[in-house]
Amino acid sequence: MANFFLPLLTAVASRVKDNFIQQTRRTSQVQEQYLQQLLLAYRDTELGREYKLREIKTIDQFCDRIPVLPYSSYESYTERIAEGQQNVLTSDRVLYLNLTSGSTGTKKLIPVTKRFQNSLRQANLASIGFLDEALRSQGRQFGKLLATNSVQLLGRTSGSIDYGPASVGVLRMGKFVYEQLFAHPYETLQPAESLARHYICLLFALSDPNLCGIGANFPMLVLRTCNYLEKYAEDLIQDLQAGTIASWLKLEPEIRTKLEQKWSKQPDRAAQLREIFKNAGKLTPKLAWKNLSFVATARGGTSDFYFQRFPSYFGDTPGFGAVYSSAEGTFGINHALNNDGSILAITSGFFEFIPQDQWEAEQPQTLLATEVKVGELYRILMTNYSGFYRYDIGDVVEVVGFYEQAPLIVFRYRRGGLLSSTTEKTTEFHVTQVMQTLQQEFNLPLEDFCFTLSDDVIPARYLINIELAPSQKLGNPQEFLARCDRQLQAIHTSYAVKRRDQVPPPRLRILALGSFAIVRQRQLQKGIPDSQLKFPHINEDRNFLSGLVVEQEIKLVEDLD
Repeated sequence: MANFFLPLLTAVASRVKDNFIQQTRRTSQVQEQYLQQLLLAYRDTELGREYKLREIKTIDQFCDRIPVLPYSSYESYTERIAEGQQNVLTSDRVLYLNLTSGSTGTKKLIPVTKRFQNSLRQANLASIGFLDEALRSQGRQFGKLLATNSVQLLGRTSGSIDYGPASVGVLRMGKFVYEQLFAHPYETLQPAESLARHYICLLFALSDPNLCGIGANFPMLVLRTCNYLEKYAEDLIQDLQAGTIASWLKLEPEIRTKLEQKWSKQPDRAAQLREIFKNAGKLTPKLAWKNLSFVATARGGTSDFYFQRFPSYFGDTPGFGAVYSSAEGTFGINHALNNDGSILAITSGFFEFIPQDQWEAEQPQTLLATEVKVGELYRILMTNYSGFYRYDIGDVVEVVGFYEQAPLIVFRYRRGGLLSSTTEKTTEFHVTQVMQTLQQEFNLPLEDFCFTLSDDVIPARYLINIELAPSQKLGNPQEFLARCDRQLQAIHTSYAVKRRDQVPPPRLRILALGSFAIVRQRQLQKGIPDSQLKFPHINEDRNFLSGLVVEQEIKLVEDLD
């Protein structure tokens, strides 16, 4: 079935991609048509009647009559949907509720209908079409992949609607497709315990020497999978050799039974991997799978910081951004390898852009997709079949070009995720650029980093918290700190101005090995699903890193007593 299915999938994806390209050549018309169809479908919902959608005939009328609102304005509606009420935000039956991670704010419930899911599926197919075409141009091939996302629901509402992360809903509703696409059985995604799930996915995937791709929501999660492969290489090879599943894994008995029925020993493959491990002294994805063609994960934002560690695991294997999406919908479709820019997903939503001079306005003036300018930052608004209108998710995107008439956008940071000692408004994009540069200048891979604020002076000083990668040493920490301060001033004018006489000198804190693993575990304990975990690289919470061991604190010369 799989040998038949993958060529069929890529053929369908190619047609969807070609159709999408045609639509980008008439972006304005496609966007207007999408909005008109949505208003027609939802005009008799409760919110549709409140907004008098029947009376809205043009985009200008839509923008004039519908306010830009945050999630809090929709919360009472989604709570009633969770209780089982129909025709509240959507005319279609709500099949599932996407629960946002809450890693950057309050958790939200997003209604998922068949129509909503279908519109997003088209974007996914177009993305696969672009990926297949790009791989072929390099003599590579699209094929089965390794992914470790959970399919565990978080619960069911009082109205009998399942809820959980968006990725869980996608995988469960598209079960047949993903069973053919993944290099491991669907049951490998069922273990609740993260380590057990990763181990099992790796074990089954290792039995396939022709695996072509690896995918995860975020680059940090790709690196985690790589770390597990390195750490448990010998155990995995032994299980391949003996046809066993490690007894120490925390697997639910019924899941272990299912997996054991699907598992059998692979002595030839085990011998091959053991020889690789013996010669290289380690096992990485590039060593384990000679045909590895792509790594699919989110791009933009803080991703580039993690990408600097990818070559040690993947060599020159290209990266692909797939789709730029969230629980609320899909914003962009990636079209090229090793490229951050994604084409605005003009068939998955109606989009507006708030220019920077309107960010403080209660009801800002917006621009349409064809009106934005290259090089400018915008807050992006979405209207789609989730039943939210002109919804401000808080994402700030940069327009980096155009694909035909559709803008190419890159996620830069989440608005509200700012660090300010006074009023300088430092973003994650700022600090990620700085740390990328420093890693290269000092040839020093970092495990992770986070900028926080001190609580001993007012205005507060910046605390630059870093954890070195294993076996790494920082030879000149004071110069590292000085370069960090100068580089941040060079790219962030407001910080440079305030740093002259308002913001105190920053300090560098080198944290003990394993510190950020502790922080991530704390986030997981708050209920954030591990597949959705987004680690913040700036945080104004003075207690965010409390309890961690600071091995060394470094001051600038001007800060020495």
